[in-house]
Amino acid sequence: MAMTINGYKIYPIICEHFWLDGGAMFGTVPKVLWERKHPADEKNRVELVTRSLVIVGHEKVILVDTGIGQVWDEKFKSIYNVSPTTLQTELQKLGLTPSDVSDVIITHLHFDHIGGAISQEADEIQLTFPNAKHHVQKANFEQACNPNLREKASYLKPHFMPIEESGKFIFHEGQTELYPGIKLHVSNAHTKGQQWLTITDEKQMLCYAADLIPTSSHLRLPWVMGYDLYPIELMEEKQALLTQALNENWVICFEHDPLVEAITVKASEKGIVMDQNVKLLEI
Repeated sequence: MAMTINGYKIYPIICEHFWLDGGAMFGTVPKVLWERKHPADEKNRVELVTRSLVIVGHEKVILVDTGIGQVWDEKFKSIYNVSPTTLQTELQKLGLTPSDVSDVIITHLHFDHIGGAISQEADEIQLTFPNAKHHVQKANFEQACNPNLREKASYLKPHFMPIEESGKFIFHEGQTELYPGIKLHVSNAHTKGQQWLTITDEKQMLCYAADLIPTSSHLRLPWVMGYDLYPIELMEEKQALLTQALNENWVICFEHDPLVEAITVKASEKGIVMDQNVKLLEI
């Protein structure tokens, strides 16, 4: 049974498995600590996933992030050891097609979050979700169009400009309630204009933390990624999110953790830590 909040059924789906350098994923954290849970391969890469959410209800089919997608050359696929994309297969399991998707919430335009929004048929690039509004923060779109040197390899215009050229982007500026019970929140520490979201009613709250807390290992405040632009600010943002999650009994869903889908948290002498492992389809 799917988790249901405010009349929305929520389904977690995995689009791809892929591998990133462990040092980049865990920043200044020594390998002897992170490899206990995330064993590295011979290239020092750790396994991750792209976990999206499908939110169905109130005549909406909402997809949160699209994974890496299929429009990549063999060199790219080899570098990141990307598994075949299963996004459309996962939608089919839910009785849905890409044309049924009414909204795509894009947390930010890094390639592992937006790549699945385009597809390739023969030599033609097309939108995977032709009928969908694609929601992104205006600040993030501007950052993606003019990336700094550090993010230049992560913001790839061929994977998001077709959306802009089709007029399918909806730009938001700051926190907003997209639909009743579905709120977009803004974080600027991982990258400018990242949005994470909460889905709530009077009884439950689900948080999709995106790259603010990409895996359960990153619950620890000092565990930040080498990809994060502003580590100190990210720790502050993470502390605020976790404090609210503790006080309001949130379920936190992780976008990139291959083993842990979602959790609740509790207070301990070490700070705010994982309490219970949660399976969203079993609630």
